[in-house]
Amino acid sequence: MDITSILFYVFSAILLFCGLRVITAKNPVHAALYLVLAFVTASCLWMMLGAEFLALTLILVYVGAVMVLFLFVVMMLDVDVESLRNGFWKNLPLALLLGLVASAEMILVILQNPQITAVANADPETTLSNSNVLGWVLYTQYSYPVELASLVLLLGLVVAVALTLRKSDKAAKYQNISKQVSVDSKTRFTMVKMDAEIEQQGEKQ
Repeated sequence: MDITSILFYVFSAILLFCGLRVITAKNPVHAALYLVLAFVTASCLWMMLGAEFLALTLILVYVGAVMVLFLFVVMMLDVDVESLRNGFWKNLPLALLLGLVASAEMILVILQNPQITAVANADPETTLSNSNVLGWVLYTQYSYPVELASLVLLLGLVVAVALTLRKSDKAAKYQNISKQVSVDSKTRFTMVKMDAEIEQQGEKQ
């Protein structure tokens, strides 16, 4: 057994353990941290398989952004764990049934021993990495769909900000750009003169 096979089994064992701890950890912060380690381990497995683009995307997008947001929300919210556990055993039979169905589907796929017979537009003599080829295809052949997706995401961001700061919310604070621009050094602060006050010793008693 070579070093690659040993690393594959080690990473797979760590990934299975982290996945089990995500659903069994009592502390939600611990569960999120186990999920971060699971993502990193899965990224290592993808890197070993030669899919460096997916591995780096998993690290940058999920570990670097999504999981940081999850941890922020979990640590900021006062989650009542005991109330969330109410009804757990009531839903356990359905969860076990769905888990068995999903396991059976994966076992059937593995038993079929799928083989990739041909890959479209594959050039075995090319020296480019799959990340380079994927970027070339996205920004040449699929440039218009990529730009359309970016516009849709930008529109969603603008709409989310607009809904958050809508005028109907009286508690929201707004900026007056004209007042900010017209401010000069004389109106930034006001000097107030006050008489000195001396507290008498008798008053303290």
